[in-house]
Amino acid sequence: MNLQQIETFVRVAEAGSFSKAAVLLDVAQPALSRQVRALELELRETLLIRTGRGVQPTDAGRRLLEHGHAILQRVALAKEDLGALRDEPVGRITVGLPPSMARCLTLPLVEAFAQTMPKARLALVEGFSVNIAEWLATGRIDLGLAYTPEPHPLIEITPVLQENLCLIGPAQRLAGRASVPFSRLGEFPLIVPQRGQVFRKLMEAQAALSQVKLDVVWEVSSVPAILDLVRGGHGFAALTNSAVRGDAGSAAPLPGLVSVPIGGPRIVSTLCLVQSAKKKTTPLVRRTAELLRSLSVQVCTQAGQDD
Repeated sequence: MNLQQIETFVRVAEAGSFSKAAVLLDVAQPALSRQVRALELELRETLLIRTGRGVQPTDAGRRLLEHGHAILQRVALAKEDLGALRDEPVGRITVGLPPSMARCLTLPLVEAFAQTMPKARLALVEGFSVNIAEWLATGRIDLGLAYTPEPHPLIEITPVLQENLCLIGPAQRLAGRASVPFSRLGEFPLIVPQRGQVFRKLMEAQAALSQVKLDVVWEVSSVPAILDLVRGGHGFAALTNSAVRGDAGSAAPLPGLVSVPIGGPRIVSTLCLVQSAKKKTTPLVRRTAELLRSLSVQVCTQAGQDD
């Protein structure tokens, strides 16, 4: 068993596919299959089972995946600790982004990271805030952004900025509106994420207080898919302004969509930087956190000015 085999197994299990992992690792797919097979022979266990949609870890595979995360983190920490002697950001860092921020933050973050930390590697994963907090607590990611995260003893939370929730819909349906009172929100068919997602929890809590019945017509656990449905005329979304920015860091709104603040009362969500409360803060973590804070403020401020 060696580190390359362990990393290969972890990336394949996370990606759920040998082909996807081959792209991420820039390694030929047959080489990845051989490395995983060598692990299975040495451990005398089947680690992955093939399905019609990719691969899934077996019970033994899930246990090795936990060990693999811990092993790779210790190796990364050793590299970062030695780099810290020179106060130089080195090693690999995994950052989690909520979907509404990933649309407009990924490109500027990758470009700034490559320019300022050429000896380090960045991996990005996308998930709702509740997932990001869970991944951070279990060690799958090193740093992230999350909206209004729940307090957790293993997570250090630093508020970055506050964003108002807006009603997002086709331009022809919301044109001319300066805001939408919360009391009128029941008149709009809503496309929302699954229960437990932060924006939905905020909306449902206020709806209970205001005695407003929300008309949820679709539940979709993907912000890009929600916005596609909104553009297709299937309903409205309640998201932050940053969610309606164009892809690849564009400051322009997505074509055909308008965001109108929800008022009376406003629904406010706090974007926070989250990181481990137990792990040592390395130069790589510190510099990446600074990038995340500054770029988040820049992107969200631009979104507010455009509206």
